[in-house]
Amino acid sequence: MDSFSQLMTRIGLPRLAAMATVAVLMLGFFAFLIMRAQTPNLAPLYTGLALEDSSAIISELQTLNVPYELRGEGDTILVPREQITTLRMTLAGSGLPQRGQVGYEIFDEQSTLGATSFVQNINNVRALEGELARTITSLTRIKTARVHLVLPERELFRRERSDPSASIVLSVRGELSNGEIRAIQHMVSSAIEGLTPSRVSIVDDQGNLLASGTGDEADGAMSGEATERTLSYENLMRTRVEDMLANVVGPGRARVEVSAEIDYNRSTTTQETFDPESQVVRSSQLRETENLTAGANGQVTVANELPGASGAGTGGASEQGTSTEEVTNYEISKTTQTAVTEAGQIKRLSVAVVVDGTYTDDGAGNMVYAPRSADEVTQILTLVRSAVGYSDTRGDSVEVVNMQFAERPSIAPPGTDGTGGLLDFTRDDLMNGAEMAVTLLIALALVFFVMRPLLKKVLTPETKPLSLPSAAEVGHNGVVGADGQLITAQSEESKDKTPAWVANAKSMGETQLQTLKMVGDLVEENPKQAALIVRDWLGSAA
Repeated sequence: MDSFSQLMTRIGLPRLAAMATVAVLMLGFFAFLIMRAQTPNLAPLYTGLALEDSSAIISELQTLNVPYELRGEGDTILVPREQITTLRMTLAGSGLPQRGQVGYEIFDEQSTLGATSFVQNINNVRALEGELARTITSLTRIKTARVHLVLPERELFRRERSDPSASIVLSVRGELSNGEIRAIQHMVSSAIEGLTPSRVSIVDDQGNLLASGTGDEADGAMSGEATERTLSYENLMRTRVEDMLANVVGPGRARVEVSAEIDYNRSTTTQETFDPESQVVRSSQLRETENLTAGANGQVTVANELPGASGAGTGGASEQGTSTEEVTNYEISKTTQTAVTEAGQIKRLSVAVVVDGTYTDDGAGNMVYAPRSADEVTQILTLVRSAVGYSDTRGDSVEVVNMQFAERPSIAPPGTDGTGGLLDFTRDDLMNGAEMAVTLLIALALVFFVMRPLLKKVLTPETKPLSLPSAAEVGHNGVVGADGQLITAQSEESKDKTPAWVANAKSMGETQLQTLKMVGDLVEENPKQAALIVRDWLGSAA
């Protein structure tokens, strides 16, 4: 205990407090590391949940004894990363999350016994709305969706019938294109009987009208579709030509722009042609007629009018005649042609190609630009014309220009891509690596800048080594100068050259030496009194 108390006294209270503080900090730091290592790596199970879905999912997780954590306003649930797939399958088997929507399971949960037709119709509309919202939400760009359907019923003894309509509110990631908006309209209209795409209105969560749903945007939709088709064709041709030129002049050494004029008018032409030279007898008819007339002197008797009566006794004149009639029908050949011109025919095509030159090393490490020859430019022009389907009758234009690029593209040899393989880190890997690096830096800083100086200071004794001044007395024969050389006192010149502070120090030393001598003599003469005095000094010091 005496040794321990002496050690504590030698260390001192400030050092003990500093050591205790550092020890507590180190213990807390390593405890944090241990807890962090034991804490499971959490990842989002679902995000953007409704409060009803969050409550139901948390109840299921508590039943399964799965640790979880809530983020945001309860719309994000985090679970251990390695259990995400299993938990999603388990929750899907329980019908979660519903995202605040009810689908066809409403008919499984409710009993139809005693339900009125009104309730059944309402449940049918709710189920349709929920299923459509779930289908729309399954798209990549859609976060949430809400669907409202208007399905009018046809009344008895009434011929007029109102068309159904739909309105959709979307929460999207980024901005939807015209094609994606039309896809949602067609998907919803195909699921509802009698609903047309022009009767589906779409609004995003920012209040922007994406589709009016009044049927007036047909022309605008066609115009937008035509623009998208034109851009798609131009991008296809540009990519095709750039890929071809990349194999000829190198990657990034050619730029291509394509402008296409496409006719989206659809026309149908019907033509009938008759050939008068091509005659064919279709039918022929011959008719012969013979007439016989006898005179009766102007008398009309019953005998004359009877069939088979002989006119011998009439004594009058008779007439006889024959007529022939022939009818021939001819068929003239006829040709009927119907030509349908579909939309999308190219009216004119313009292609502009800019090709960089070549670079050579001048021997001093500098790359010297050299333009391409006219033959190379002509060959490239021929290749581009063949690739885009150049037609002189349409008035197509293809131009190839050789110019130096402002910045030389960086051409990396194949197989030097360092983003794959072992270095293909995900965002979570980078965050974990950064966290480990920061932790390691903090630990090293505590060890080298806190623990190491403190231990060194504790283990170092407090006794200060005696050190002579830069110039002190060495003996009766000389002194040590400021430059460390010995100055002897043999001659008067050296004494005269001795500094004043050296002389003062020498006199003070002699005085102290005489005093010590006198004390020693007194102690030798009176040892008992000297012992009492020393004892009194020790007692007062304690």
